Amino acid sequence: MIITEVTDRASKKAFLNVARIIYKDDKTWVCPLDNDVEAVFDPAKNNFHQDGKCIRWILTDDNNQLIGRVAAFINNKKAYHYEQPTGGMGFFECINNKEAAFLLFNTAKKWLQDNGMQAMDGPINFGENDNFWGLLVEGFTHPSYGMNYNPPYYKAFFEDYGFKTLYEQITNHLDVHKPFSERFTKIANWVIQKPGYELKHFRIKEMEKFAADFIEIYNDAWKDFENFVPITHATIAESFEKMKPLMDEKLIWFAYIDQEPASFIIILPDANQMLKPLNGKLNIIGKLKFVYYRWKGVSRMRAIVMGTKQKYQKHGLESAIFIKLKEYVLPLKQYDELELSWVGDFNEKMIAIHSAVGATFGKKHLTMRYVFK
Repeated sequence: MIITEVTDRASKKAFLNVARIIYKDDKTWVCPLDNDVEAVFDPAKNNFHQDGKCIRWILTDDNNQLIGRVAAFINNKKAYHYEQPTGGMGFFECINNKEAAFLLFNTAKKWLQDNGMQAMDGPINFGENDNFWGLLVEGFTHPSYGMNYNPPYYKAFFEDYGFKTLYEQITNHLDVHKPFSERFTKIANWVIQKPGYELKHFRIKEMEKFAADFIEIYNDAWKDFENFVPITHATIAESFEKMKPLMDEKLIWFAYIDQEPASFIIILPDANQMLKPLNGKLNIIGKLKFVYYRWKGVSRMRAIVMGTKQKYQKHGLESAIFIKLKEYVLPLKQYDELELSWVGDFNEKMIAIHSAVGATFGKKHLTMRYVFK
């Protein structure tokens, strides 16, 4: 087996094609857009390169056939928040061969060690955790846009190599047609009518304002979580720009109390229902197909992220937002399911919200860590 660093156009193409080879017979898999994967490794499109670095490799067999790939990265803003300096590995794909998998892990490990790291988390992204994050271990169903999907045999590779689970990522699904409980609806309507409470849906023309409100709410909501790093304007600006082609303004809501940003939820139509026929290629033909499938409509949505400032977390704002969403979604007669963004098993407040709206289990991913010997 030969490991080769990705450095030129040919090796970049090979890196992308590894996934197509691994999943060629998997009817459930949806090929991520080549542009989305390449953007992670492009300093001009991923601001994490400003305070970090990454590298990637492909693996071929003796017949020069692609059999695997992996990437490694260091985010200097997060690497030193742990007991030991910790880097990351991700974009792992491999044939069902333990020797090949361990060679890929070892390659990432050596590069991280050579750059001062003493552990690696994986499989994760060189970016925020709403994309390309976690090892799928339960719920091998249609993946939503940006969510990792992998064969079941990957779990044994990670565990046998020595990775330990840091936390479980639980993704729940909500049946749009299922009525909310009487208590939930009563609280929501009470909140909506309270003086000084205001709910606004997103407007692309006011994107800068909503981006600033998002940052204010997000950084307050998560500030007490272990190893939290505040989100930056550059990161949000990049994310909003990427989301623009998919945005439905009335699926994104913000709550305000006396004009202060207090809570939000960002929901997008599930792009993967539109992207599946493209096989990762957003060329001219791919764009035409995308427009067609968007016009045709999709039946699933995905909540990318939601959050509430800590001082407003028991004010029923989330209930009010969900009622507003339902008022818009049901008359469309288009959507059947909402996939709620994954919740770490440590986030009891968000798990309680998922339960309150009547969501049921959908998938489980693992974020894992391997501490170097």
